[in-house]
Amino acid sequence: MVDHSIAGKTAFIAGGGKNLGALIARDLAAHGAKAIAIHYNSESSRLQTEQTLSELKAAGVEAVAFRANLTASGATEKFFADAVAAIGRPDIAINTVGKVLKKPIVETSEEEFDSMFAINAKVAYFFIKEAGIHLNDHGKLVTVVTSLLGAYTPFYSTYAGSKAPVEHFTRAASKEFGARGVSVNAVGPGPMDTPFFYGQEGADAVAYHKSAAALSAFSKTGLTDIEDIAPLIRFLVSDGWWITGQTILANGGYTTK
Repeated sequence: MVDHSIAGKTAFIAGGGKNLGALIARDLAAHGAKAIAIHYNSESSRLQTEQTLSELKAAGVEAVAFRANLTASGATEKFFADAVAAIGRPDIAINTVGKVLKKPIVETSEEEFDSMFAINAKVAYFFIKEAGIHLNDHGKLVTVVTSLLGAYTPFYSTYAGSKAPVEHFTRAASKEFGARGVSVNAVGPGPMDTPFFYGQEGADAVAYHKSAAALSAFSKTGLTDIEDIAPLIRFLVSDGWWITGQTILANGGYTTK
């Protein structure tokens, strides 16, 4: 079904080749987006990205894909420049890039700390910067964070800690870009039913997370399903434009602020 507030729009999606990012891309395509640029990070994601690209093109969307390690700010600048050259300036920019680490503080290395902050905070900052430069007036910008920002828990210090700055980036950007009618938000899903989640968790932890949300019994997996996040992001980049500067925890009652 075409959404007239999305129809004809151009979207850039970091991490758009697989999982939540790919679903968002397909969802925007189904609601009338004209052109979509998707980013992927590594060779391991290439086949999934190519499949997503094929599906977008089959839906009648002008679609392109770019591989880049966005932890270098120059790579983010190049992604935006190349995508603009290929399909035009974006109306919508969505960053789904992230990395999770579950580890006690006393066992965390400096290398792990630096990697987490590079991927979760630095990438987000420079994606917001480039979106602020390239978005058309009245554009929409969303960053995916984590519902652990509302949690009181051990072991996720570098994950939640490196996502936490995005709340401040979001508020600042919403003020700075607001004069152009650009809305800026962050969305924090709960533990999602994707490979991103299961690689960090043991069986006992998975069982806990599947029962922890207030609405767990009504989820097909007990976890946050990516199908529940894509419509929220679609709303924020369309009719929900009046919402800006916010971090929205979308998790079925897993955590709250």
